[in-house]
Amino acid sequence: MVVAPSIRLFPPSFASIPFPHRFPFSSRWRSPSSVSLLLPIHSRLQSTSANGDIGVELPGDQAEIIFMGTGTSEGIPRVSCLTNPLKKCPVCSKAAQPGNKNRRLNTSILVRHPGSSGTHNILIDAGKFFYHSALQWFPAFGIRTLDAVIITHSHADAIGGLDDLRDWTNNVQPHIPIYVAKRDFELAFNLSLLTIQVYISSLNAFSGYSCGSYATNYIEDTSVITTGAAVSDLQFNIISEEPFSVHGLKITPLPVWHGKGYRSLGFRFGNICYISDVSDIPEETYPLLKDCEILILDALRPDRSSATHFGLPRALDEVRKVQPKRTLFTGMMHLMDHEEVNDYLTKLLESEGLDVQLSYDGLRIPITL
Repeated sequence: MVVAPSIRLFPPSFASIPFPHRFPFSSRWRSPSSVSLLLPIHSRLQSTSANGDIGVELPGDQAEIIFMGTGTSEGIPRVSCLTNPLKKCPVCSKAAQPGNKNRRLNTSILVRHPGSSGTHNILIDAGKFFYHSALQWFPAFGIRTLDAVIITHSHADAIGGLDDLRDWTNNVQPHIPIYVAKRDFELAFNLSLLTIQVYISSLNAFSGYSCGSYATNYIEDTSVITTGAAVSDLQFNIISEEPFSVHGLKITPLPVWHGKGYRSLGFRFGNICYISDVSDIPEETYPLLKDCEILILDALRPDRSSATHFGLPRALDEVRKVQPKRTLFTGMMHLMDHEEVNDYLTKLLESEGLDVQLSYDGLRIPITL
């Protein structure tokens, strides 16, 4: 372990380092080997809407996934759509209504994993809108602590909320472990797009990894420079593409491409595979997807893929290749109308036997780990 100095990450004005750079599920409920068969369909798929309706409570020892956000980096609705006097955006107009399932914040999930010492809350990604998601879903579902954060990649919609973790480390718990690939740790602390103040209390690293190499113009020792307030106390753990354990839960990285030459990580825990940001899946990753029961997969838009994300046609092709028992799409932009796309996807169950649907913010699914 390498103990890093206290650091402060300054905004771009202080330095000139370039930046590297009817849902939810269909009516057929499959084998409960990874998903608990608890109640009829409308009760099984639990969510909390803006009007405060709470779904059926899960048993205290039931593992679950909560979708903290299911949208793109800018979220939905877009301000530009709501203020456009010439053209009405139907999805953003719907998303502006309280409780509408087209309202989406940055893609993220919370895995609730019961163990001998209690339930552990493991967050995957803390993007720009994380605090807004936490304000809505943590009180609604009785969540207080954050036991770990796992980062998929170093874009702002995955790490832009790290500074907001100060509310937890100042008021709830002493620190939060962060699990992140070495390349993303490096990029995050050369990031010129965000202001993040982070106190790194410890850093687990590969042999030969030198934190001092990151003491650039962006990072200053807080023993010299005093911060204006208590900042996030985060413990960075550098991960590779090999399996690792978080509070007794085995996590297997799923390496994918997120644009040409840019590596992102999905993660497998149990028989659940989560891939939120992907433009291509390397051949060596497919064996890691074998016997996947629930696949949570990137699907940006209904017509085509972009340079950095699967569109719905490509995502469906991957579902046919991987053959999970059930698939939930995430990372949808404002061209993806929740009801209309799900109506289309429901027909694929009848025609092809594909159990695929769009997820939505606040969706809870019980799982077995």
